[in-house]
Amino acid sequence: MYYYDSYHFFGMHYIWWFFWGILVFWIFATPYDIPGQRTKKNTPLDLLKKRFASGQINSEDYLEKKKMLEG
Repeated sequence: MYYYDSYHFFGMHYIWWFFWGILVFWIFATPYDIPGQRTKKNTPLDLLKKRFASGQINSEDYLEKKKMLEG
């Protein structure tokens, strides 16, 4: 039976601690915006269009708010 005298395979112990630390950080620091995901963020104009399409606002409100956003 060979005893390694706490050499941990020439630093491999520290590499594993670094790996698990990065993995845990990645899981908890980015719960919603996962790196590599290509999702388009909704602009205020997109949200306005969705509200108009669902009937939450009428055409007068839509045109007025659209002018404000574009101007």
